[in-house]
Amino acid sequence: MHEHDVVVVGAGGAGLRAAIAAQEEGADVAMVTKLHPVRSHTGAAEGGINAALRDGDDWELHAYDTMKGSDYLGDAPAIETLAQDAPEEVIQLEHWGMPFSREDDGRVSQRPFGGLSFPRTTYAGAETGHHLLHTMYEQVVKRGIQVYDEFYVSQLAVTDHDEPEERECHGVVAYDIKSGEVVGFRATGGVVLATGGDGQVFEHTTNAVANTGDGPAMAYRAGAPVEDMEFVQFHPTTLPSTGVLISEGVRGEGGILYNGEGERFMFERGYANNAGELASRDVVSRAELTEINEGRGIDEEYVELDMRHLGEERITDRLENIIHLAEDFEGVDPLKEPMPVKPGQHYHMGGIETDENGETCVDGLYAAGECACASVHGSNRLGGNALPELIVFGARAGRHAAGTDLGTAEVPVGPSARSETEDGLETPVNPGALGVDDDVAADGALVEPSEVVEHAVETERTRIEGMLERDGINHAEIREDLQRAMTEYVNVFRTEEGLKKALETIRECRERYQDVAVSDPSRTFNTDLIHTVETGNLIDVAETITLGALARTEFRGAHWRKEHQERKDESWLKHTMIAWNGGSPELYYKPVVLEGENKEYEPKVRSY
Repeated sequence: MHEHDVVVVGAGGAGLRAAIAAQEEGADVAMVTKLHPVRSHTGAAEGGINAALRDGDDWELHAYDTMKGSDYLGDAPAIETLAQDAPEEVIQLEHWGMPFSREDDGRVSQRPFGGLSFPRTTYAGAETGHHLLHTMYEQVVKRGIQVYDEFYVSQLAVTDHDEPEERECHGVVAYDIKSGEVVGFRATGGVVLATGGDGQVFEHTTNAVANTGDGPAMAYRAGAPVEDMEFVQFHPTTLPSTGVLISEGVRGEGGILYNGEGERFMFERGYANNAGELASRDVVSRAELTEINEGRGIDEEYVELDMRHLGEERITDRLENIIHLAEDFEGVDPLKEPMPVKPGQHYHMGGIETDENGETCVDGLYAAGECACASVHGSNRLGGNALPELIVFGARAGRHAAGTDLGTAEVPVGPSARSETEDGLETPVNPGALGVDDDVAADGALVEPSEVVEHAVETERTRIEGMLERDGINHAEIREDLQRAMTEYVNVFRTEEGLKKALETIRECRERYQDVAVSDPSRTFNTDLIHTVETGNLIDVAETITLGALARTEFRGAHWRKEHQERKDESWLKHTMIAWNGGSPELYYKPVVLEGENKEYEPKVRSY
């Protein structure tokens, strides 16, 4: 068993920043990651990092834009923490050597982004995430932080007190991809989950193959509720053939969207009369799909994004990698012709419930980045707000796990924060796990930390050996059916009938997963085994997304319901919470916190 003060699971932007922050506080830190840090999906982020750095801008404007973008479902303490801490974090990155794009006078460049009232998005060409990863990984290497590379964490080591708020997380269990061993990691201070998103729930996604919702699924099963899972962001500009992202920076620099009739439809069709292409992502994605569905798309599949008018010099200077992406994946030279684009799953606003310090209701368990929900983004994330979330809340989670006092959190967490329970949701099948043995430790008897970790290791070793030794269904068949159902029924446009069909398919997938087996018997670099475990996580995540979407009978942010075409503040100004509850999902709600440091945010009509 390995032992450290703080164990960080995942090595993308949030994980790297958490590890550095914990090490700065004097903790012995280890990063446990299924990918080498610079292969993490943060490297695919293109657009930039929002931070109020210039005269005429301030954190309060950033906070207001974020709250408006969230459609008033964000929690003010978390949003204001993001806006207040982002400038210092960006300056720290610059001091660490991040190669930000610069103006002629030497200042860090900032560009407009959708939903922002000020051009506050700092960037490094159109490869901001790539440079962010490398800059912070240099710091990890410099500081000698231990990185357990290619260790796939598949279970948390948590005591099994009846009440989740009484449970303690003492470590994690990981599968050593190189050797095939199942090993334990004890954390004497805390475990920080920074496992990224869950885009592989859907067929068409900008996310990497490794983004399988591992963190939310593990935390959910360990007793930490998941929050606002129904809110999934579909980015308006992805390449049709692959889902590869075309940065919002293209529109920020002045790129224009056209439909098949040559109309600049964001304006001409009245979707966003003021902001046009720079309306928030949910607005632009719905506009594009409406154009396609009403017959004004191209080849009944996509619209076009044109940046030719920006000129070759400006494009090459600020958006060079976009040229290569369009050429490599679509055979289009964007210097000479428009690029085909359509909405694709991009980001998950929901995730593991945390406060603004990254804490969950399970003592010793933290989460940061896309796997977490503080809630900063509410029902819709603004472009440029993901990367500051990684560094701001990664740093806070790392410091708190290392024992630093960050003050009392204002965002409540855990079942005790509930305001009401959902007991009237009609579902076509009984959701939840099958044949669950929910003793996280052993008969409630184990509380000594090392014994809790050892028990979790033995439990996981038995599960993995069973998958390797039995004959059964290949996970890929199950995953394909799951992704197809989620893409068809839980996409940008949602209906009650479709959501119920998705729940039926998820149930079928869960039943088939009981007989899943791994065809590759090897114990080293067994990717079939890794993908099989990941598919189990995808089933849990898909079910929580769909349950939340069925329960929320309103239209807010990224959540569009055909039967409910209005925002209902009187009924739905609250977070959708789902707890594991012995394998049976329990839905409840907690209020949105709109009271900020100096003001209370009043919900208004959201228009661009």
